[in-house]
Formats: sequence, structure tokens, C-alpha cells
Amino acid sequence: MPVILVVDDEPLQRDILKTILDSEGYETHIAASGKEALHLAATIHPDVILTDLRMEGMDGIELLEAIPRKPFEPSIIIITAHGTISSAVEAVKKGAFDYLAKPLNKDTLLLNVRRAVERATLLRENIQLQKELFKKFNMEGIIGNSLKMKRAIEVMRKAAPSTVTVLIYGESGTGKELVARAIHYNSQRRTKPFTAINCSAIPDNLFESELFGYEAGAFTGAVTRKEGLFKITDGGTLFLDEIGDLSLPMQAKLLRVLQDKEVRRVGGKEAIKVDVRVIAATNKELEKELLEGRFRDDLYYRLKVVNIELPPLRERGEDIPDLARFFLNKYNREFGRRIKAIDPAALKLLSEYHWPGNIRQLETVMERAILMNEKDIITVSDIKNELWSGQVKTSFSFDIPDEGMDFEHLEKELIKKALTKANGVASKAAKLLGMSYKTFLYRLEKFHLNEQPIKKND
Repeated sequence: MPVILVVDDEPLQRDILKTILDSEGYETHIAASGKEALHLAATIHPDVILTDLRMEGMDGIELLEAIPRKPFEPSIIIITAHGTISSAVEAVKKGAFDYLAKPLNKDTLLLNVRRAVERATLLRENIQLQKELFKKFNMEGIIGNSLKMKRAIEVMRKAAPSTVTVLIYGESGTGKELVARAIHYNSQRRTKPFTAINCSAIPDNLFESELFGYEAGAFTGAVTRKEGLFKITDGGTLFLDEIGDLSLPMQAKLLRVLQDKEVRRVGGKEAIKVDVRVIAATNKELEKELLEGRFRDDLYYRLKVVNIELPPLRERGEDIPDLARFFLNKYNREFGRRIKAIDPAALKLLSEYHWPGNIRQLETVMERAILMNEKDIITVSDIKNELWSGQVKTSFSFDIPDEGMDFEHLEKELIKKALTKANGVASKAAKLLGMSYKTFLYRLEKFHLNEQPIKKND
């Protein structure tokens, strides 16, 4: 029930307002002075304060300035006589929600109170959302006790308060966007927008208008002006995922924005100042892309002010039990289940698996196991088919020669053999090697095997 505080040094006016508001279902409190209102507001935390402008002692404007804005900011409506409307307008400039002139009209009063309650409710919901987001993306909430993850978290903690650009490396599914969000919500920009875009998912001819916006008539179909993501995210953080897939022309335009801190809409002439922190991520080896001329060195060094490397899940096996329990709790809540634990044998199996799809694959396995489980514990039988699906069931062994071996050559040969066995169908070859389709395509590009004819599917 919305809480209203009525402040007026005239008893009759207080009683009339309380009667009207009580009849509408509001929880109404009254105060005879500004000082009494301050004391009462600290206890009841009103959604709306209705206060007379002219009162003995502390007047309405002084009350407006003295009311605490935390933990929640009430909407304040000033009630004034016609002769003091200019003062009420000044109060609105200082933060009052609105003002009402005497004599009060009941319908106008209730309309303004309703709007003020809606505004206060939205503010409270926004504050609560920000608290939940901060809790969700708190550095301490990121699971990682392995040495490599501890190093990454420490870099995140140092980088978050600054405004510098950050470049995140990691295979698909390692949690790059989660890290970007954690940096944002632990920065001074946490109350401003966080916007994520996948550079590989948008065609080059649309990417510029998506980032910078366009003017009406800039091209066929541009009926009205559209603001780009840089403008929409002003004051916040823009996350550019798969930055390594950005074309060279777009890299040049992005670099100009980072240098000049301004954008121009497609078809526009006006330079628009923007204050946006950029966090980029990639699963490519950008140093190699530099050498081969597919990535600009000036953009690379502009992005890599702070570098964060996220290890693949197979290199942080000690974190897998904690991650599995986290997903158990998450999907217990989401599905309304009461699964109590994960069997030690199942945890052992999860910890020993190589996870080609990284954390995203682990989450999917746990999600399905919890959804389909009819017991109060996750066992090996709940997960083994998901782990073994599409993999070679037979085991093999070989000795590493004394002089060592070229692992990348071995990996390349395995991929070639899988393609041959799958008749050139990439999706089948990926399953044969226990890889996600996206990871397999990355390996094809890494070893330049995508230059030969390859079918995506049958």
C-alpha cells in the first residue's frame, strides 16, 4: 500500500487531505510542521509527501531540501496559494515532483498523487534492480578458485573503477560477457546502460548504422532518425563481443570514435559527443590477426589498455564442483525443484571431462539433468549421456616421444581426419571430436582448413 505523508500547519487542511487519501486506499500520515515531517519520514519512508509551501518554522522548500534521498527518494508535491506560485515553480526546479494551487480540486489532487506514487515506485524498483545487479555481478560472486581465475578477477577488480578500455580473451563459452558486466556493475557507471553487441552477428552494411545511428532519408527504409548504440549507451558501457570479426573499414570507424569520443549518424553531418566505456572480447589470437593484416594495430593497442585472459574450463578443473553446485541452486529455483546434492561420482566425472563448450556447456548439462531428474540427487546416470554424446567411445593411448611433439600439428591432423570421416560436414566432425560447432569453426579458421570445401550440414 502506498504511503503518503501530509504536512500542513492548518489542522483542518490536514484532516481534509487525510480523509480524501484514506478513502482512496492510501496509508496516510500527517505532520503539523516541517520538523515533525522530517522525523516521521525517517520512520515511515513515504512514497509521496504533500506539503504546504508556507508554514511556520521550516517551510515547504526547506523541507524539500532537507528530506533524505536515501534509501528511497519520495515524490514531493508542493501545495501553494495563487500568490506564491512562482515560489512553487522554483521548488519544482529544485526537485519537487509537482505543485498544486489552492483551492485544491479533488480529482486534480488524486491524479497528481497517483502519478507521484508511480514515479516513486519506479525509482524504488530501479534502486532495487541496481542492488540485485550489483550483487549478481559482484566480483566476489564470480566463481573461481583456480590460480588463473584468481589472476583474472584481480585484474577485473583493478580495472573496474577506471574508465579505460578492456580487452577480454577467451574461448567461446568461458564467460566473457559475464566478466564485462561485472566490470560495469563494479564501476561508477553502474547506474547507466550496459549494452552488448556481437560483432560477428551483424552484417557489415548494417553495423555502422547500428553503432552510430542514422538520419531520416540516409538510405532506403530510413524513414525516421535512429539513435545508435553509442548514443543510447552514453554514460555507460558498450560491450563489443567477437571484436576480431570486425571488418577493417569498421575497425577504422570504431577507432575514430574511441579517439575523438564523438559519433556521426549515417547521413548526418553533426558530430555528437559521447561518453562510453568500451569493453571488447574475442576468441581469436589478435596478435596473429595483426601479422596477417586482418586487424589494425592502432585499434588493437587502443583496446588493449587492460587485458584479461579467461582460461578454458578444462584448465580450471578445481572450479567445476563449485560451478556445478551454483547451477544446481540456480535451476532448483527456476524449475521449483528440491534436488539436494550432486553425487561425488558425478562430480568426479564432471571434473575429469574436457568441456569443449566450456562453462556454457556445463550449464546446459546441469540444466537438463535438473529438469529431467526425479530423485533428490544428481547421479552419473543423469549426466553421462550428455557428456559422451557424439564422442568416440573407444579409448586409445600413445607415448610422447623423448624429443617432444608438435601439439598443434596433432590437433590439425585430428580435425582433418574428423572432416574426412564426416564427409566434409562440419557439424558432424565437431560431434566426433566432442566440440561445440562454434569452437570447431574457430579451429578450422585457426588452421586455415576453412579454405577447402566444407559443408555446414548434410
